[in-house]
Amino acid sequence: MSDRAAIENLLNRYSLAYDLPDLDMMASVFTKDAVFTLVIAGGDPVTFEGRDAIMKLMRDSLAQQTDQRRHNNSNLIIDDSDPDVIRTTHYLTLLATENGEISLLSAGVYRNEIVEEEGQLKIRKLHLELDKSY
Repeated sequence: MSDRAAIENLLNRYSLAYDLPDLDMMASVFTKDAVFTLVIAGGDPVTFEGRDAIMKLMRDSLAQQTDQRRHNNSNLIIDDSDPDVIRTTHYLTLLATENGEISLLSAGVYRNEIVEEEGQLKIRKLHLELDKSY
């Protein structure tokens, strides 16, 4: 089995990078050709192709955000049956604090593909299905 701690560290670095925010850390978790697909409440998927497009989305999202986000990852399942790709599934619980109030923004499921690039594990495909809009 792949190194579970390294996989958890990668996925948690992505979430923590958004919450800090630390865009350099976030960019470091994606392959150059990464793809991020987002589905909100059963709607049509929105796709961002390439690390630059993903990072533009993240910069634009953070610029509009007025609250402090906390991405909580749980229930990680790892499928490393393919020697070239690690597939993971895990839950997201998205919390926000604003004006001293903590609220649940959404919950969802991540389905990812992780590969080795430049000697490090990186996210090649990030797919997020949110239960509701945030």
